[in-house]
Amino acid sequence: MQDWDLTSIGLVLIGSSITVAGTIIGVMLLGVRIASAPYLLLTSAMLIVMSAGLIIFSMPREQS
Repeated sequence: MQDWDLTSIGLVLIGSSITVAGTIIGVMLLGVRIASAPYLLLTSAMLIVMSAGLIIFSMPREQS
């Protein structure tokens, strides 16, 4: 089994955040009112940006 590194943690975090945001948007399109939906979507967007930065930060850099 492989060890967890920053890239795999970032990939799991970005995938789950996109899934949660899509689910919230889908439920809202069906007409269900969610009082905390803007805050949840903002939190998901922040997690997506943070995990993308984590993935970019954890990539090995080429020495030139």
